[in-house]
Amino acid sequence: MPVTLQDDKVIASIGQATVEIYHYGATVTSWKCGGKERLYLSSKSFLDGSKAIRGGIPLVFPHFGSIPDSQLPQHGFARVSRWSWLGVQSENASEIVVAFGLDRSGVPEKLAALWTHGFKLVYTVTLTADTLKTALSAENTGPTAFTFTSLLHTYFAINDIDHVNVTGLKGKLYNEKIYNKYGVTDESEVISVTSELDRNYFNVPSEGITVVENNAVVRSLSTKGFDDVVVWNPWIEKAKSLADFPDEGYKNMICVEVGQIGKPVTLNPGEKWTGEQLIR
Repeated sequence: MPVTLQDDKVIASIGQATVEIYHYGATVTSWKCGGKERLYLSSKSFLDGSKAIRGGIPLVFPHFGSIPDSQLPQHGFARVSRWSWLGVQSENASEIVVAFGLDRSGVPEKLAALWTHGFKLVYTVTLTADTLKTALSAENTGPTAFTFTSLLHTYFAINDIDHVNVTGLKGKLYNEKIYNKYGVTDESEVISVTSELDRNYFNVPSEGITVVENNAVVRSLSTKGFDDVVVWNPWIEKAKSLADFPDEGYKNMICVEVGQIGKPVTLNPGEKWTGEQLIR
């Protein structure tokens, strides 16, 4: 069967490719193609709905990180809410498309009270034999405008961080709060990881961002509606401080997270926005 419905997740497949999406957070936790797992999921991640899932593709909404004028948890409520299954949207010989939805009714009551706007989110996942497309749409269903930021917090699985770099961001401005760097132009052809890395790049190209391992491109990204990207690896000490992350886990993952974080989106009543990524 191309779609298997379980109590906690949905598994979609086409040919030998599969994707698993939890109802909790609508988090994609596994994407397999070509006989390999392409996403990193922490072996210590909570999968019981008690905490945001560490790995896969967590969804960030209505704000990235923590902001002074919000009492919501870091990265907002989308990743800690139970999404509704909207069903198979389309299916043919080359792809299958499934969707999940979230409105105020699916947000934990204490969090919904902290963000009172009317909204509807739809998360669409498209699987082919060798690609994964994830698209998040937000609609203002309330009587007043609201502003938000959003991000797809993708964890890519790799073999060894010492042999991995990210390309396609040369010449772009970035902030890196942990090193007190703001408005820095990246002059490097490649981004290598030799210490904790947490960079927010702005106005990035919609094509050409790649993850390279042992001089071979292992993942490439295309985007629509997302202007920015975050590159993150916790490295040694930060990994040890994370309760839901193995001490050595930093060696086997790198986050390349497309988002809209530099210029927040404002939606008036009835307006809609969509951002998407295509991973090859």
